Amino acid sequence: MGLRSRISNFLYRQAEKRGWLDDFKGNIRYGGRYVSNSEDALSSSDVYSLLQDISNQIVLAKWKVVNAAGIEQPNHKINRVLNRPNNYLTRSEFLKLLTNVFLLDGEVFPIFDGRELHIANDVYTELDEQLIVHFKTNGTEIPASMIRHIKNIGADHLSGVGISKLGHETLEGVLNAEKVLTDKYRKGGLLAFLLKLDAHINPQNAAQSKLINAILDQLESIDESRTVKLIPLGKGYSIDTMKSPIDDEKILEYLNVYKKDLGKFMGVDVEIYRALMKVDIEKAMMYLHNKAVRPILQLFGEHLSALFFDANSQLRIESEIDILDFVPYSTKTNIAFNLVRTMITTPDDSRAMLGFDKLNSPEASKLYISKDLVAGEDLGKATDDSLKGGDENGKEKGDTDI
Repeated sequence: MGLRSRISNFLYRQAEKRGWLDDFKGNIRYGGRYVSNSEDALSSSDVYSLLQDISNQIVLAKWKVVNAAGIEQPNHKINRVLNRPNNYLTRSEFLKLLTNVFLLDGEVFPIFDGRELHIANDVYTELDEQLIVHFKTNGTEIPASMIRHIKNIGADHLSGVGISKLGHETLEGVLNAEKVLTDKYRKGGLLAFLLKLDAHINPQNAAQSKLINAILDQLESIDESRTVKLIPLGKGYSIDTMKSPIDDEKILEYLNVYKKDLGKFMGVDVEIYRALMKVDIEKAMMYLHNKAVRPILQLFGEHLSALFFDANSQLRIESEIDILDFVPYSTKTNIAFNLVRTMITTPDDSRAMLGFDKLNSPEASKLYISKDLVAGEDLGKATDDSLKGGDENGKEKGDTDI
């Protein structure tokens, strides 16, 4: 921006402050916020926090190629794409972006060019007379075999609905309420002053205009609440402070009601979720998993399968989440200890769950049971030994007189 532009903008702001432009504009300007894109929605801390919780679960999911029998195909070439979608996004970043765009916009367009996986922007879709969907971006048509349209279905089969559409008015109201409070205290509580004059204001009175402008300049130069200004006033002039028109309590009540509704547009009741987080993290994560994450994982898996494989293929993309990733470490140790003692999990399995390397020894690969940790394969021997008689060969009889 050049010097001329900076001076012009400064003069415009000063003129606007003085009210000189009001007669020409014919309206009142105010600092509102309008939700026009996904980034605006992220301005709400509640929306961002909930998006993080949902997308973090999806990032922790294990994505794999399986056959018709559900058996994993670890050597399939698509695994490389799943683990490293492209050269500018990691696997975790790609999944978070895919999830966030889907939840905010209600639709997202992954593209597979045969080597890398990308997310397309500004895609326009239309159906032709043969009911074949066409995808265009910037006037260029994308082959249907290279792109998928993942939609959060509402009442239209051609487009999805996300929080930017479903909760547009609620989100806009919340963002404006937050901005009003933020601006008020950022500017020292929105101090306002009323300049009173006993005499009539005469625009032709140069001395009067000069004094009024000097007073306004002094008031406008107060940048923070700790600043003290001494303003000498002539006879017939006085300054009174005006009460801020912003009622904090009413705005906070509004936010307490409507901020909770933002989560419902993503399938989560925020009140229930937060209450569970206070008493049981595992239950909270399972609530979030069942209400929001699982349907998204299912939808993503179906579309990625259609993107990577043709309709006749027996292969598909599946995701798997270990819900133990979301429980405290103390709970994991209790689970691991009890699983070993109930002959469900080997010690090596428990070590892997707790983050340790497997021992890969015969003892660590056995199933154990009871408080004595008897190996399952030795359980029969333990029972037989308990029924033996006096000598080691079991030939001597016990004392028949007793």
